[in-house]
Amino acid sequence: MRVVLAGGGVIALLTAVECVSAGHEVVVADQADIPFSGATSFDRHRVLRALHPGDLATTTAAVGAHHAWTELERRLSTPFYEQVGALTAIAADEASAAQDLLIAAGSKAEVFGAGELAVEFPHAGFVPGTGAVFESHAGVLLADRVLAACAGWLRWHAHAELHPHRKVVGVDTDRAEVRLADGEILRGDAVLLAAGPWSRDLLAPELSRELVLHRQTMLYCDVPPADAAAWAATPAITSLGAPGGAWLVPPVAGTPLKLSAASACRVVDEVGGATSPSWWREHLIDTFAALIPGFRRDWLIDTRDCHYLARRSTLGPMLAILGDRVLSYAACGGSSFKFAPLIARSLAARLTGADPAPTGFAPLDRPLVRASGVHPTRPALRGVS
Repeated sequence: MRVVLAGGGVIALLTAVECVSAGHEVVVADQADIPFSGATSFDRHRVLRALHPGDLATTTAAVGAHHAWTELERRLSTPFYEQVGALTAIAADEASAAQDLLIAAGSKAEVFGAGELAVEFPHAGFVPGTGAVFESHAGVLLADRVLAACAGWLRWHAHAELHPHRKVVGVDTDRAEVRLADGEILRGDAVLLAAGPWSRDLLAPELSRELVLHRQTMLYCDVPPADAAAWAATPAITSLGAPGGAWLVPPVAGTPLKLSAASACRVVDEVGGATSPSWWREHLIDTFAALIPGFRRDWLIDTRDCHYLARRSTLGPMLAILGDRVLSYAACGGSSFKFAPLIARSLAARLTGADPAPTGFAPLDRPLVRASGVHPTRPALRGVS
């Protein structure tokens, strides 16, 4: 089969790898370089953690993603998964249930009381009196290395074509065709739209209205040399227990310390630049100055804003079946990145006519189905493959 994929982020590239590995041909088109540095998934690092309190199916799926990432490292011959574990602040009366959930899902888990946490990670900024759950089948994915490895693998494969700087502006779901900005038509036996924050422009109104655009500000910091050893031994921390939802990614494999918070995520109308507005930068500086002992403004070396889509009703990703073997996957920030190998396998199966194995990840296992047609609405596409 010939599969056409729109997008230069982790979902499109990993799905292309899966399709080629199964013996199919792929064509990947993106509006910029491949990989696309403006993609939501393009960053120095992303966290992989399994714990989803009260949700055994999703927690088990995330443990499966941990194993899938280790397999992918071997396939692509590139190290990009730093298995430093993950810590999540949690109330004392919920810690045992979270530990049992992780163990039932096939992970390993350890509970830290507030006193133990303060002794082990005094530099990290946990709210005093807060305990945490540590999971070992977790850690940090070096996101930019992942994308570069996928693109490099595809670039040298005889069954893959990469078309950078070829923006997809329309799709005919009845004919499995996509239209490029220069008027050329790419035809395939199957099509995947995985254009990240720009996906709404390619969908019919009733679907695009299901998606909400978010913008997140992040800080990147150099830690003082005196603290470097402590930070190097720090797991990914998905929650510090602060009301604003503060979290951090430790400096691993030469990357900076990454800081952000749920309070720095907001709904926006359209995709803007990657430059962080000063108000949001200052908000995060103030947030972490109050949390991390000794944190100072001069730690800061960079800021970045990223954009991602989320389904309005669930605040998660959205898989939509637009036509016979024509799919759209609108990702949701880091949650889709950690599940990306499972997502890619499932999408590749749907695109090539196989039965996708259940993953336990609800947005993937229960897609939306919408009427086929030409999107955006316009006369039928014409052109050549």
